Amino acid sequence: MRFCPWYPLADAAAHAPAAEGVLQVRVADGLVDYPTGKSAMVHYAHALDVRAAAAEVARGHAAAALLCRHLEIEPGEAVDLAAFHAKVREEFVRRFGAPPGFPP
Repeated sequence: MRFCPWYPLADAAAHAPAAEGVLQVRVADGLVDYPTGKSAMVHYAHALDVRAAAAEVARGHAAAALLCRHLEIEPGEAVDLAAFHAKVREEFVRRFGAPPGFPP
């Protein structure tokens, strides 16, 4: 399993699968300040429909320059997507001192 290349969040309908998966969203340029560091990441999500989840995030942040990518799973690969999402998010909080969040 691996994440696909980054694409504009506004184009998620053309790229994201309408299937269960994990989505990452980052600012296109710059970094966001967190309590213990800086990161471009602003959102992680586990969704039953990654395309719909990405479209919802895009609607809520239409004015922001954001990129997203989704997890790609090899055929026959068994992955607990909810557990993977929880692990990635927990690692982010441990490293940056807060959950990912969109800048004000």
